[in-house]
Amino acid sequence: MALATETVAERVAALRERVDEVSVAARRERGSVAILGVTKGQPREAVLAALSAGLHDVGENYLQEARAKYADLPPCTKHFIGHVQTNKAKAIARSFDVVQSVDRLEAGLALAKAAADAARPLRVLVQINVSPAERFGAAPAEAPALAERLRAAGLQVDGVMAIGPLEGDPARAFATARETFERVGGTTLSLGMSGDWEAAVRAGSTMVRLGTAIFGPRPARERIPV
Repeated sequence: MALATETVAERVAALRERVDEVSVAARRERGSVAILGVTKGQPREAVLAALSAGLHDVGENYLQEARAKYADLPPCTKHFIGHVQTNKAKAIARSFDVVQSVDRLEAGLALAKAAADAARPLRVLVQINVSPAERFGAAPAEAPALAERLRAAGLQVDGVMAIGPLEGDPARAFATARETFERVGGTTLSLGMSGDWEAAVRAGSTMVRLGTAIFGPRPARERIPV
C-alpha cells in the first residue's frame, strides 16, 4: 500500500528502509532486495523524482507509454513488465534493458532476434503463472526447459518473474515461484507488488515491483495501447 508521506522522494526513502527491515527480519542482508518502480500511468516528472531519490530500476507495462516517458532518462535500468507481443519485440528489445515477462518460446525467439539485430545484450526473466486469476505465464514445471531454449537462442535468462494471487495467503504461490527460480537459475526473482511485497521478501524475492507504494494512485486517464 502507499505510504502516508508527501513526496516521491520520501516514499522511496521510507520504502527502502522498510524493505531492508523486512529483509533483516527474514535473516537476509540489508540491500539484498531491489526495488523496481512501476511507472504505469505516472507522469515523467514522477519517474525523474524517483530516480533522483536513488531508485535504480523502473518498469513499464506498455511500450507506447514508455517511448515518451523513458526517453533520455538519467542512468537507470529499464524493465518491460507487460505481456510481450511478438510484433512489438523489435521495439521492446531496443527500448528496454530487461524483459521480465517472457512466458513462451515464440516471444523469446522474437526478442532474441531483435536483440541480435540491434547488437545489444538483453536480459530476460521467465514469467511463470502461480495464480488462478493470472492470464499469462508459463507453467512452473515448464519454466526450466523454456529457460534453456531461450539461453540457446542467445538471451541472458536471469531468473523468474511471477504475479501473486489476488486473494488469500500468497505463501504457497510464492514458494512455488522460489522453487522454480532455483531450477531456472539466475540472480533475479521478481516477486511481490505493493499489496504483497513483504510476504514476497520473506519467500526469497530479490526484486519487488512497487507502483502505488512509491507514486500513489495512478491519475485518471485513458488506457494507452500496448
